[in-house]
Amino acid sequence: MSLAFGVFMLLCGRTDSAFRAIGTLIIGGLSLLMGGILAFYGLRPFRFHIGTEGLTVRLPGIDRLLPWAEIDAVVLDQPLPVLTGRKTPSPVLLLVPASGSALDRPLTQRSPVDDRPCLVLLELQDVRDSPDEVGAALARFGGSRFTDFRQLIRQHFDSPDFTMALRGYDPARVNHLIRQGQEALVSDVMLKRFGAKAEIEQARNSLPAAMHGYDRMQVDAFLDDLSAALARWDDDKRDG
Repeated sequence: MSLAFGVFMLLCGRTDSAFRAIGTLIIGGLSLLMGGILAFYGLRPFRFHIGTEGLTVRLPGIDRLLPWAEIDAVVLDQPLPVLTGRKTPSPVLLLVPASGSALDRPLTQRSPVDDRPCLVLLELQDVRDSPDEVGAALARFGGSRFTDFRQLIRQHFDSPDFTMALRGYDPARVNHLIRQGQEALVSDVMLKRFGAKAEIEQARNSLPAAMHGYDRMQVDAFLDDLSAALARWDDDKRDG
């Protein structure tokens, strides 16, 4: 590059327009060459491998094997729906490095499991395997380091076991609200989550009673938690 630039400067020093044109062509050709080299490195096959020794990744700032000893936790999370745009958020892998890890990357995110600082290791739209396949491999090789936070959310609100009580809430109406909330909770559509939360809040003040219904205090506490979970997108937008 230095030699070419020197030649270009010499040519530009000549008054002959032909020499100037040749110099311009040389610089243009070198620019295309450098652009091609950068494109080649940018388009190299994405590498992400899960194995017994750890995670092998090639990302900006990371191009090596990350041994399990350097990884304290890996979390598979589904980003919350956003208020604008139609693109469905891709599931992401979050990595919490172990103490003393040589990983030199800013920890700009927080783990949804325990709020520890972490980084976005990758978006799963960048790999061929499905999120469930990636999760299965991480559970196999990562063991207790791996958490599928999507499953934790689903399990927390799955099949609540309410005590039956006299003059409790009508089971059919409560089951309907919970089913709507459960479906919206695992949806990537913000309006569906918002609609389910609004329906729950509107029905809270007029839930019908039954001779033998669900315990009111248990249902109220459960719906409080479900409504708060559906509203997480709103809290995260305000915090951001």
